[in-house]
Amino acid sequence: MRIAVAGGTGWTGRSVVEVLRERGDDPVVLARSTGVDLVTGRGLAGALDGVEAVVDVSNIMTVRRKPAVAFFATATAHLLAAGAQAGVGHHVALSIVGVDRVDYGYYEGKRRQEELVLAGPVPGTVLRATQFHEFAAQTLARKGPLVIAPKMLSQPVAVRDVAAHLVDLAHGRPLGLAPELAGPEQHLKMDEMVRRLRTARGDRRPLVAVALPGAVGKAMTSGALLPTEPGPRGTQTFDEWLTADRTAP
Repeated sequence: MRIAVAGGTGWTGRSVVEVLRERGDDPVVLARSTGVDLVTGRGLAGALDGVEAVVDVSNIMTVRRKPAVAFFATATAHLLAAGAQAGVGHHVALSIVGVDRVDYGYYEGKRRQEELVLAGPVPGTVLRATQFHEFAAQTLARKGPLVIAPKMLSQPVAVRDVAAHLVDLAHGRPLGLAPELAGPEQHLKMDEMVRRLRTARGDRRPLVAVALPGAVGKAMTSGALLPTEPGPRGTQTFDEWLTADRTAP
């Protein structure tokens, strides 16, 4: 099956492309490095020739409301319009568990993306997933004399598990809002996950756990980002991911 991956060079996108290739699918990477600009729409029409499904894991590195909404609204509109013109039969977008319960700037962008996909010209599926194990690594990778770790309750899932589920969804019929995907362990503290990874990697920088101010921080620390209904669960625990990280070349 020929499946396009928007954001296919990013952290999640690379995993989706890897899973597609392992399963014998034909992935088409939609990224600036492959001549496709989601914000302007440049290169999209030709890239979607013969594509049967699109998996959108594109992203913008911001927490600010205005640029997040602008990016997701524009990129999603371009993808859907080009997909409809090319005859794409299924548009799958990755979102976040709790995105509708926390008034966070970045989350408003994701909510706008969800609205467009669910009402768009291409039959769609939105998968909300919890934070990734890899979010701890992204936090630790930030430069500076301190490690600033967010205080939040999570049920983290491995990005590989998310990628595999996205591919499963792309092969199936459009579901609208799909059951939420989470990891196998409940109520893990993100700052403790970062602390354990820091120790495992020998990072000696002091770690400071910080809650976001106001209602957003209260929601995140009280479990607003946890799944509220039964749904699919990833298989890799954080301990298993941490062991794999230690033994990686």
